[in-house]
Amino acid sequence: MASLLRSLRRRIITPNVSETKLATRGFHVKNAEARELLETVGEMFLTGYAYAAEARTPAEAEERLEQIPRRFRGFAYEGAGMAYAILDATPLATGRKVAGSLAGRGDAQVYLIYVGVGWAMARLPRILWSKVHAPDPLLRWLALDGYGFHQAYFRTDQYVHAQYQESRFPWPADAPQGYANRVIDQGIGRALWFVGGTDVDVVTSLIAKFPESRRGDLYAGTGLAATYACGAEEDELRRFAELAGPYRPQLAQGSAFAAEARVRPGLVVPATEIATRVFCGVSPEEAARISNEARPDQPIQGDVPAYEVWRQRIADQFVSLGGVSR
Repeated sequence: MASLLRSLRRRIITPNVSETKLATRGFHVKNAEARELLETVGEMFLTGYAYAAEARTPAEAEERLEQIPRRFRGFAYEGAGMAYAILDATPLATGRKVAGSLAGRGDAQVYLIYVGVGWAMARLPRILWSKVHAPDPLLRWLALDGYGFHQAYFRTDQYVHAQYQESRFPWPADAPQGYANRVIDQGIGRALWFVGGTDVDVVTSLIAKFPESRRGDLYAGTGLAATYACGAEEDELRRFAELAGPYRPQLAQGSAFAAEARVRPGLVVPATEIATRVFCGVSPEEAARISNEARPDQPIQGDVPAYEVWRQRIADQFVSLGGVSR
C-alpha cells in the first residue's frame, strides 16, 4: 500500500514532460541537435524529480539518480532537489528531505540541489517558503538562481520579453535591498540559453533588450548554462565571448561555477572542457579550483553579500590571469 501511495504521489505532483518541449514553450530552435539536447535536459530533470517524489528516502532515490547518464545526471539531481523541497513544505511532512539528500552522494551535487529548491519556491505559495530548507548562508543564493530560471522558462513573456522584475523580493529576509533580484537575473540568464535554443546570436539579442544594469548578471547565467548544459560548438562559443564584450568576466565567472558543479561529482564532458577554455582560458579542473579557492571561508558583514564577494573574486581572478579582458 505504501508503495502504491508513493507512486500516486509521484503522478500527482510531477509536471508533465510535454512542458519541456521547445515547441510547447515557444523557444527558438537552432537545429535538431540543440533541440534534442535541451529537451533531454528537461526530461532528465523531470526524471530526477519523479525519482525523488516516489522514493521512501533520499538514499533510495539516490540509487536511481546515479544511473542517469553522466552528461545529464546533474539535471536529475536538480529535479530531485525541487521534489525534496516541495515534500519538505507539504503539510504533515516528516524529516527534512533536502537535508537528507545532502548527507549522501547528493553532497557532490549540492549546487544543483540548491538550485532545485528555487524551482520549488516558484511553485509553492509564499506562505510556505518558511519551510524551505536552504540553511547554508552562502549557497542559499543558488535557490534564487533556480527561481529565476523557472520564471523565465515558464513565464517567458513576462520575465524575458517584458523584462519583469519585482521591486522588493521577500526572500531571504536579511538580504541587502535589491540583491535578490541580481541572483534571480543570473537564473534568468541561464534560462535565456534555453529560450534562445543555444543560438548565441539569439541569446545575445535577448540580453541586449534588458537594461544595461542587468546584463552582467544575465551573462553570468548564460556562461553557466553554456558550460554546463552545452549545446554550442567552439566557434559559436568564441563568437559569444566576443559579443559579450565588457561582460566577459561575468561570462567566465558563470562558466567557472558550472565547471565546479561538474568537476565536484566527476561529471566533466568534452563540451565542458571546450567552454571553459573559451570563456576562462583554462581547463574545467583549473576553473573549478579558482572558484573553490575564491569562496569566502566565513560570513562577510556589510552591504555586499558573501555570495557576491565570491563571484567578484572569481571574475577578477580570470582578468588577472590575462585570459579574460574587461
